[in-house]
Amino acid sequence: MDKIYLDHAATTPIKQEVVDAMYPYLIGNFANPSSVYQIAQQNKKAIDESREVVAKCIGAHANEIFFTSGGTEADNWAIKGVAEAKKDKGNHIITSKVEHHAVLHTCEYLEKHGYEVTYLDVDEFGRINIEDLKNAIKPTTILITIMYANNEIGTIMPVAEIGEIAKANNILFHTDAVQATGQIKIDVHKENIDLLSISAHKLNGPKGIGCLYIKRGVKIAQFMHGGGQERGQRGGTENVAGIIGFAKAIELAYEQMDDKVAKYTAYRNKLIKGVLEKVPHAFLNGHPTERLSNNVNIGFEFVEGESLLLLLDMEGICASSGSACTSGSLDPSHVLLSIGLPHEKAHGTLRFTLGEGTTESEIDTVIEKLPAIIARMRDMSPLYEDFIKTQK
Repeated sequence: MDKIYLDHAATTPIKQEVVDAMYPYLIGNFANPSSVYQIAQQNKKAIDESREVVAKCIGAHANEIFFTSGGTEADNWAIKGVAEAKKDKGNHIITSKVEHHAVLHTCEYLEKHGYEVTYLDVDEFGRINIEDLKNAIKPTTILITIMYANNEIGTIMPVAEIGEIAKANNILFHTDAVQATGQIKIDVHKENIDLLSISAHKLNGPKGIGCLYIKRGVKIAQFMHGGGQERGQRGGTENVAGIIGFAKAIELAYEQMDDKVAKYTAYRNKLIKGVLEKVPHAFLNGHPTERLSNNVNIGFEFVEGESLLLLLDMEGICASSGSACTSGSLDPSHVLLSIGLPHEKAHGTLRFTLGEGTTESEIDTVIEKLPAIIARMRDMSPLYEDFIKTQK
């Protein structure tokens, strides 16, 4: 059975063009770019060229891009790096309750080490209130870290407004753009973003590589100690093949962005409409319009999400009940609880995320098969049975 893969927010298949770009650096061009001989310096040049490609895609300068092992490291570095560098100026950080755990757990770690963190509430769509952000600012505030777009429900945050507020108050602004990069045209300078995290494997690139954009002039503490790589800011032998693959993947993503977003949006809307029309007691999570073009997050009353995923898998459909980083957890999604869903509704959600290989026939198949699966699960649900009795 051919699998219908609709979990691209978790990870994406690597493109053949990316593999082809990486291959020479896995086989023949294996030299350490920190060495002085010619074949090593050729690899260093390839890294520099890749840095320029990544920078161009987000409106940055090449010397503002620092390669990391991925989005989690970039988030950790941004937050801990600012906290340490600015500890003499303040100890207060502002974030939101719907951030990725790479941000939330880092903030919780800092709280144990004398820092104060404000976790902003979000509305029913998952967006922060700008007035709440303004009111949360203190003389000791050193960092605002708010994601660009949510990895679970797809809601896009008012990033440009947040950037303006941060700049006006002389506060650094970091955004986790792992899900947004390649789907939204980001301009770090126009949006007053000081630090930004990206991960290649969300862009049809390799796993284990990403970057942190650090605005020129912004000083943060070094995170990885070791050698003098990444201009002395991040020790460790460079992942040359990964960097090459990352650059190729983001370049292709931005070249093809308009066409991809148009396709994703059409398929996304068809999937939402089809499921909500065919499945009673279902509801959309996230903002109806200010959302990622490839994200569909739908809640189903009287069912349990993990069991639903298993039944979908038996039909050859791969989806998710939330973030891949928390799969296996019995706790409901912190994002869904933050937008006001009760536990029983938060447990019955599915996230479908589309990618380049998604076809309209696959969307049709999901719309066809999902209602019967939901109905079968509800037939076994005592909660649904009780609900039906109350309607008679």
